[in-house]
Amino acid sequence: MVSKTCKYAIRAMLFVAQKSKYNTKVGVKQIARAIDSPEPFIAKILQELRKKGLVLSAKGPTGGFYLDSAGLKNSLADIVNAIDGDKLFTGCGLGLKSCSAKKPCPIHNEFAVVRKQIKSIMQSAKLGDYNTSLELGEKYLKR
Repeated sequence: MVSKTCKYAIRAMLFVAQKSKYNTKVGVKQIARAIDSPEPFIAKILQELRKKGLVLSAKGPTGGFYLDSAGLKNSLADIVNAIDGDKLFTGCGLGLKSCSAKKPCPIHNEFAVVRKQIKSIMQSAKLGDYNTSLELGEKYLKR
């Protein structure tokens, strides 16, 4: 439902959020290793998220990516919108360019319900919400 780029972006941001809880900045190598992502790919994603104001970065030997308290309150929907746009929340279930209540695709009404649920889940899921479950090993960012 979301692009590969978006999946990596969400995983990277959850990892950065986990480390930011302890005021730790993390580098691209550490993030890539932690989420099993190619370094150049995750570097590009994080730079895009930084440009859009979803993650902070600092240069130098003690630099890296991090989130402040406001950043920890960003939702997974914020990341999806930044990377993939709003098509997950507004698009056609069959991928048609034009699908609406007036001119619906065969699954329009059913998919509208699912879309609404996905949007609600993603908007209510804040980056900082998962720190404890990740630390306890109850949830994972790497396969």
